[in-house]
Amino acid sequence: MVEKNLLVLLILIPLLPLLAFIVNIFFGKKLATKSAYISIAAISGSFIISLYLFFGMVSGGEKMAEFKFDWLSFGDNGVRLGIMVDGLTAVMLVVVTTVSLLVKIYSIGYMRGDSRYSRYYAYLSMFTVAMLGLILANNFLLLFISWELVGLFSYLLIGFWYEKKSASDAGKKAFITTKVGDLGFFIGLMLIFTVFGTFNFKELGELLNTGIASGSVSVATLNWIGILIFFGAVGKSAQFPLHVWLPDAMEGPTPVSALIHAATMVAAGVYLVARTFFIYMHAPLAMEVVAYTGAFTAIFAASMALVAYDIKRVLAFSTVSQLGYMIMALGVGGYTAGMFHLTTHAFFKALLFLGAGSVIHGAGTQDIREMGGLGKKMKITMVTFLIACLAIAGIPPFSGFYSKEEVLSAAFNSGHYLIYAVGTLTALITAFYMFRLFFMTFTGKMRSELHPHESPKTMTIPLMVLALLSVVSGVLFVSGHSFEKLVYFGLKEAVVPEGGHGGSHFVLYMSLAVAVLGITLAFFMYYLKKISPEYLAEKMAPVHKLLLNKYYIDELYEIVFINPSKRLAGFFFKFDQKIVDGAVNGSGFMTLLMSKIQNAFDKGYVDGAVNGAGWIANKSGELLKQLQTGFVQNYILISVVGLFIVIMLRVIFK
Repeated sequence: MVEKNLLVLLILIPLLPLLAFIVNIFFGKKLATKSAYISIAAISGSFIISLYLFFGMVSGGEKMAEFKFDWLSFGDNGVRLGIMVDGLTAVMLVVVTTVSLLVKIYSIGYMRGDSRYSRYYAYLSMFTVAMLGLILANNFLLLFISWELVGLFSYLLIGFWYEKKSASDAGKKAFITTKVGDLGFFIGLMLIFTVFGTFNFKELGELLNTGIASGSVSVATLNWIGILIFFGAVGKSAQFPLHVWLPDAMEGPTPVSALIHAATMVAAGVYLVARTFFIYMHAPLAMEVVAYTGAFTAIFAASMALVAYDIKRVLAFSTVSQLGYMIMALGVGGYTAGMFHLTTHAFFKALLFLGAGSVIHGAGTQDIREMGGLGKKMKITMVTFLIACLAIAGIPPFSGFYSKEEVLSAAFNSGHYLIYAVGTLTALITAFYMFRLFFMTFTGKMRSELHPHESPKTMTIPLMVLALLSVVSGVLFVSGHSFEKLVYFGLKEAVVPEGGHGGSHFVLYMSLAVAVLGITLAFFMYYLKKISPEYLAEKMAPVHKLLLNKYYIDELYEIVFINPSKRLAGFFFKFDQKIVDGAVNGSGFMTLLMSKIQNAFDKGYVDGAVNGAGWIANKSGELLKQLQTGFVQNYILISVVGLFIVIMLRVIFK
């Protein structure tokens, strides 16, 4: 393809939804429900272009391309911005545009009747623009700008129903928590520019290799850079200890949750580590930090999903756990495995959230304790939700089986046996809690007075499309090692051995065994009811309470960070009110007092003196004007009298 044509296509991918945002934000009230179709048409164009580029990469017809332009110049240095496309970019473009398109179609039915319908679609469009800009960026600076835009629009969408305090609080929590990670990320970017003098990924890779060969760049420096960059990923991808925002992010509209949890905000952190993998390969300590953070987050979040009763909260904990899986894979060197799991997870997690939205829409509740038997009335939702559960549990031939097995193989073959054991146990817990959710929601008898009904086609058709992707995407990518070839394309020779595609038989059989065991336990406990979960909860009351309260992490943060911050803010408010404002108000009072004194002095003395002189002059004038009569005889008389007085005085004083 001619480079000029390729550049136009790449620019159109984020430009089309950007135009939809502009139209909807300025003319949305007039457009009303038509705003949805503008947004859908725009992302459809982006989706078609992304597919075209993707298949071009897969077939080998397209190669890595980069377009740059000067932005800032200072002395001998400068900053160039630009966009690029390689295998990793192509995969992410398809994932984001696919999920975004289906979410927007689904939202037609879900958001019908909302008073801010057009604004919702405007925000969704701009959210997608920010993520697409992040993916297309060829440098850290443009990536960081897009990164912050992703954070802004996630805040606006999570707190979309801001009339609810829980929603507005969740939006603020997400925004502030992720900013903690962004601070570390920003410091890392400054360190990168200080050491290498550029933000461009390709230039960084070349300078890094040269610096390592010459000894001018130390491993310690690269470890610091890797850890600081990872701070940003910890915030965006909700890794421990900055995981606390994601479970509360469900307060936004359910389609927003699907977009955030599947393809945009949380995927950004994993993508960041993957995009900068050329740094991590030379930073062993940073890699270990990434691996163990991901492994701990995976099992930590999965344990909380065991006892959650809100259908969206269960899925939120599941997302945190699966993100831990992806991060863990990247940390042990499983570059392909991490990105493969991100791709398959995007489809089945979007399906799970949109399925949950269909349940909420049809049943009118989010509490699975009030559900049961919904499958009788919501067959499409039940079947598609079951497919997603099988995929995330890792049952073949569903997509999650292939990507999960790749993650566990990467951990095992890299010699990280503890991480492998944690990942395997997490897989067991995942299969159990997902089928706990399925059985409590769709099987058995209704446990409350609900009147469920199947969702409209605008909602069920996206479910069916995602269900199909959740079945076939794993097989398509595994066949011929096409995914590995594709995502390694931009990494050139920097390929990390993952022990062979598919891993060892031991890992495969163990992966299958734990998935089946988890489903079987859930089946006996929540379908056959041979084991009482209430009895177990009572016998393990302290553990159950600990999990139900999310390990009291939020309460700990409240005590350690939030309350002291509030007290400090209160102190500074009072200091400002009493001292700063007092000084300002005192200065104003003294100025006013001095002006009053000056005014009195001016009126009493200055004006008095001026007025007195004027009075004297006036009176003197009145007396003197008596002499000016205009009669000649009067003037002769005065002259004679005056002459007489002068003569008399002369005689007297002589």
